Amino acid sequence: MDRPENKYFKLSLAKTNLVYGLMGQAVGLIICIFESVINNKLIPLKQFITSLIFSAIISLTITNSIYFVTCLWRSKNLPLWQFILIFYGCSIFGMLVGVELSYLATSIIYTVPYHFFSHFSDIRFNLLIVVVVSTIIYVYRYQKGAMTAKLREKELDLVKAKQLRTQAELQTLQSKINPHFLYNSLNSIASLVHVDADKAEDMTLKLSRLFRYSVSSPPGNTATVKQEMEIVETYLDIEKVRFGDRLVFSTQVDKSAEDALIPRFLIQPLVENALKHGLNDMARNGELSVDINKANDHILITIADNGKPFPAELNTGYGLQSTYDKLSLLYGENCMVQITNAPQKQISVKVPAVYE
Repeated sequence: MDRPENKYFKLSLAKTNLVYGLMGQAVGLIICIFESVINNKLIPLKQFITSLIFSAIISLTITNSIYFVTCLWRSKNLPLWQFILIFYGCSIFGMLVGVELSYLATSIIYTVPYHFFSHFSDIRFNLLIVVVVSTIIYVYRYQKGAMTAKLREKELDLVKAKQLRTQAELQTLQSKINPHFLYNSLNSIASLVHVDADKAEDMTLKLSRLFRYSVSSPPGNTATVKQEMEIVETYLDIEKVRFGDRLVFSTQVDKSAEDALIPRFLIQPLVENALKHGLNDMARNGELSVDINKANDHILITIADNGKPFPAELNTGYGLQSTYDKLSLLYGENCMVQITNAPQKQISVKVPAVYE
């Protein structure tokens, strides 16, 4: 991380010259006002212009000398005391050059003789001003840099805290197998034990696989479409035993979408929701389909059934709120959930197509 005092040198050279050139003009103006107050009369226009010329040139030479010299040294990770020596040394050097350039400029403007390095009284006066102004600049920039560093640390802490909170919320929203589904599945297995032992064993293994995936999922909030559909098909295989010929299940997955990453446990709760609220009371001819397609740079997941229509107003108890919350945490507004009853009853989820 950069030292706080080096924040001063993050400014571009053009912006630095503009800012401190204006500051130099302000200093020159203050000196003119102060001198007018002391003498109880306005200073002559020529003296006023000369003062502004001196202030502008001296401030620019100091600024550039500090900028260039310290840019050469900042990569060496100087101790603070060395940096301060260089800072004030460059300020004084810039002041000396600025004084001479100012006299050269005024000699050209007013056509008066110029004598090199013969302005010791002005140098002594400007030296005092330079030390004071440079100290103010240094303290200001140091404090600003220190505050900026602290603010960045706070921002990083806030980002980390937000990430941890999001992770915790996602883990809370991670779908667990519905207890009613467990009870129904175990009852179905119990009824099959004496009728069809092989089928009961197969159903038990699938139920175990489903729970293993739910409880012992690998780290991360996403899984591939292919992995999620394997769990959905395992879930549907178990439900087929319970529903029998009352329902027909179908799944279709676009090959180009199989390796896309989607939120873990996104599809299975929506399928379970369709069975629980839409198809559970159907005595025959029930249909449920899961279709996943790649649409441009998004993955479109559609769960459709011919059961009871969605109510006009869905409440949070309908089982969809966790889906909304999960998508919001992972994608913000870059996703879509659409629920329709016509021309077909379905819920569609569109998320960005992201691949490993």
